[in-house]
Amino acid sequence: MAFMEALKRTAQDVEAVLEALLPLQGASAPRLVEAMRYAALGQGKRLRPFLVRESTRILGGDDAAALRVGAALEMVHCYSLVHDDLPAMDDDDLRRGRPTCHRAFDEATAILAGDALLTHAFLVLADPATHPDPAVRCALVARLSHDSGHEGMAGGQMLDLLAEHHATHDEAEVLAVQNLKTGALFRFACEAGAILAGAPEEDRERMRAYARDIGLAFQIADDILDVEATAEELGKATGKDAAAGKATFIDLYGLEGARARARDLVESAVSILAPYGDLADNLREAARFIIERRS
Repeated sequence: MAFMEALKRTAQDVEAVLEALLPLQGASAPRLVEAMRYAALGQGKRLRPFLVRESTRILGGDDAAALRVGAALEMVHCYSLVHDDLPAMDDDDLRRGRPTCHRAFDEATAILAGDALLTHAFLVLADPATHPDPAVRCALVARLSHDSGHEGMAGGQMLDLLAEHHATHDEAEVLAVQNLKTGALFRFACEAGAILAGAPEEDRERMRAYARDIGLAFQIADDILDVEATAEELGKATGKDAAAGKATFIDLYGLEGARARARDLVESAVSILAPYGDLADNLREAARFIIERRS
């Protein structure tokens, strides 16, 4: 299946799983669930669930399990966006072309919606419906806990906030921020397929290495888009990173240097997949898509 078709199909399939996992009917706190659904449904390319699904397929795992893990990961990703948009963080009014959660509802509801999406993700991973083997479920919970917490995404967000107060930024600082803030969830997405398939450590390490490269390439592409794209293309305000004094790859390498670095990372990611032959074609195209996208 061609890459774009596979990406679109995964977005549709994950949407259906999220819809089932976040029912409004019978909810004890309907407004909270409305906000969770607002944040999680009908938006985004679902790239991270796609990576879960493809890595699982390549390594011989179950597709239905991959979709549930992908949906759980998307809940974590969406929670992070809700909190990232809050006035105490990036203070954004738009996300994916519509009002951010705290603008559509209110700040307190948005905070709770993020909290609830995060915790619900772990309920999904711990459910036997995700995988019959409790050891696999525990491994998924442990990995996502690590990659979304203080040693992963949340830690990277903290470093990113602190970097706003630095007059200059060196390469080590920028890499440390982005390997955690952006890269951690990419690593989980790819490693989750190996966990679901019961693959050996060699495959897990290969998937982590691929994710490391595409995660950095993704962030470089985001930094470039923040400079070059319009708000209409991105569906959110542009130029805010520079205005906030945040550490970016544009600061390090310049615009053309950043493009070259992103291309190098993509080629590295593609080469890592060589042992999987044609099975990994969609992951190769995903790496290229990451730096060619316009949103």
